[in-house]
Amino acid sequence: MAKKENPPIKATKAAASAKGAQAPPGGRTPKAGASGKARAPGTAPAAEARAPGRPRAEIPEAAKAPPSRLRERYRQEVAPALMKEFGYRNLFQVPKLEKVVLNVGLGEAIQNPKALEALTAELTAISGQKPVVTRAKKSIANFHLRAGMPIGAMVTLRGNRMYDFFDKLTNVALARIRDFRGVPRSACDGRGNYSLGIREQIVFPEVEYDKVDKVRSFQATIVTTARTDPEAQRLLELLGLPFSRA
Repeated sequence: MAKKENPPIKATKAAASAKGAQAPPGGRTPKAGASGKARAPGTAPAAEARAPGRPRAEIPEAAKAPPSRLRERYRQEVAPALMKEFGYRNLFQVPKLEKVVLNVGLGEAIQNPKALEALTAELTAISGQKPVVTRAKKSIANFHLRAGMPIGAMVTLRGNRMYDFFDKLTNVALARIRDFRGVPRSACDGRGNYSLGIREQIVFPEVEYDKVDKVRSFQATIVTTARTDPEAQRLLELLGLPFSRA
């Protein structure tokens, strides 16, 4: 049998060097991109074309909520007046409204659960926001009260809803109170917050008198960023809260 002759050593080395020049370092073959063409070794991957995403829906100008009237009045008139009167150097030092909290305690909800439903409906109509049901933290046997039972409701207003409620309170609701002579100045807590008691919820125009099962009262706490009571009183006075002269 004829023996196979081995190829010369020089030819084998030349073929190996040619393969090494074509292959990338590490012995890996170049990967193909999105276009199907191989990427040259040592080059960064080209930015591949992506499918365009879903366009964002633009809100029309008519659908956007307009800024509150009282909020614009605070920026244009009240804040400059407070800076001039109290000598504030920075606009961030000027006190402003932070939030308004409406709180109602309803003891009859222990025996009459439907009263709580009527209360939450009235608070929703007055504030424009759904209230949170408050529950008892302790059990009191004399009042037949157990921990966790619903005994009231509360709602916290911020932003435009806060300014709209304050505007409605000062210009509409308080004016409908019989023999109203202003709110007292002594209702501040010493930290720039003011608490006001409303005896009848029917003073708000959203509550229909014919559908009210019982006249109820609630408390409105106006929280401001003022550090002292005189600053808070002056802020509320410029915003339209009518204080009594006595």
